[in-house]
Amino acid sequence: MNQPQQPVFAIEKIYVKDLSLEIPHAPTIFLERDTPEINLQLDSKNQSINSDEGLYEVVLTVTVTAKIKDKIMFLIEAQQSGIFRIRHIPDNEIDPVLGIGCPNILFPYLREVVSDVVIRAGFPPVILNPVNFEAIYQQKKSKN
Repeated sequence: MNQPQQPVFAIEKIYVKDLSLEIPHAPTIFLERDTPEINLQLDSKNQSINSDEGLYEVVLTVTVTAKIKDKIMFLIEAQQSGIFRIRHIPDNEIDPVLGIGCPNILFPYLREVVSDVVIRAGFPPVILNPVNFEAIYQQKKSKN
C-alpha cells in the first residue's frame, strides 16, 4: 500500500542574480593590441529556500579578469542562479545534485552571459571552457 514516492527534479526558474562589468582604463584600453591574460574564478553555492516544497537555490558565480601587462582591461562578475525543486531523493544524494547536477545546468547560461557582456563591452568574445563540476565537488568534499 505504501509505495515510495517518485523522485522529483524540476527547474523552476533560471535567472541572472547579479552582473557587473568594469572597464577601468576605458577608452585608452581599446587602443591596446596585445592579447590579454584571462583569469577566471568560479564558485557554486546552494541553499534551501522552502524545505516543505523541496525548493533550493543554486548560485554559480564567476569572476573574469582580463589584463594587459598590469592594466585591467575588463572585470566581469556574474551570478547565474536557478531555483530547483528536488523531492523524494535520499538526503545523502541531494548534496551531489546541488553541487554537480544543478551547476551543470546553469553553466551554459553563465557562459552565454559572460560572452554577451564582453562583446557588448566592445571586446572580442570570451568563451568559458567546460567545467568538471564533479571534480570541483569532490575537491570541496575532501577539504571538509
